[in-house]
Amino acid sequence: MKHRAGYAAIIGLPNSGKSTLLNCFLGQKLSIVSHKPQTTRRRIAGILSEPEYQVVFLDTPGILNPEYLLQKTMLEWVRFAIADADVMLLLLDAKEDPGGEKLFANDFLAAELPKLNTPVVLVVNKIDLIEQSKAADILQKFSSSDKFRHVIPVSALHGFNKDTLLEAILGFFPEHPKYYEEDIVSDEMERFFVTEIIREKIFELYEDEIPYSSEVEIEEFKEREGPKDYIRAAINIERASQKGIIIGNKGDAIKKLGLAARKAIEEFHGKEVFLELYVRVAEKWRTNERMIRKFGYNLPESDD
Repeated sequence: MKHRAGYAAIIGLPNSGKSTLLNCFLGQKLSIVSHKPQTTRRRIAGILSEPEYQVVFLDTPGILNPEYLLQKTMLEWVRFAIADADVMLLLLDAKEDPGGEKLFANDFLAAELPKLNTPVVLVVNKIDLIEQSKAADILQKFSSSDKFRHVIPVSALHGFNKDTLLEAILGFFPEHPKYYEEDIVSDEMERFFVTEIIREKIFELYEDEIPYSSEVEIEEFKEREGPKDYIRAAINIERASQKGIIIGNKGDAIKKLGLAARKAIEEFHGKEVFLELYVRVAEKWRTNERMIRKFGYNLPESDD
């Protein structure tokens, strides 16, 4: 039996549904999701393995015109994912950007698309949120473009048309053995996903700049023989004035965060945990190269 395997990079503006699409294909929550933009900060591999094929999906940060060093690094992760990919899935938000004006006005895409050798599939997401006549107009407009090998409407949230998209993806893959063992769903360690879960809850529970200026570090992760494993995590924020917001009145905000994060971690980890959170100031870390590297946002050394 012929076996196909390859990499599919998921690219798009913030909030276009990239992480939701990854989770949809995997049938489980791997990438964190938020209604706030810029939730994903680096490339995340999600691996779909079947007897006949293996797809390594690469979820990426939302492409934007960067304003500071962290955002520039996030954009490098997008470039890194495209370089690895056999096919690029470019997501268009059918509800917010039906004509693609925002998507194709992006400086990064405007520069990269014309010189791209990787085949591009335009994935028109959130198709369930617009009228059928409007959907037909979008598909007709982009199907006439020679930029895209396919134009496929989907609803990542509800799984609509995912089989059609999967078939298109596999059409670009070579015959190749599996890159990963079939029981592996990501190349990331469990510690990484714990930090992501805590970050997701910060995005859910806090407003304004707090989610964007926060970074989570796992300082201790002890697996115990008893009923609970132990996790100690630091929430880094950029300014001392933000510390009180994270903690809240008499610690009520961080208690709420800890409870929500612990429940989600236990569901992911498959075991009860004792989660200890504390807050520390890492002044202006998003513009500090040393801190960005410390938090793991630099690309792998072999690809720098």
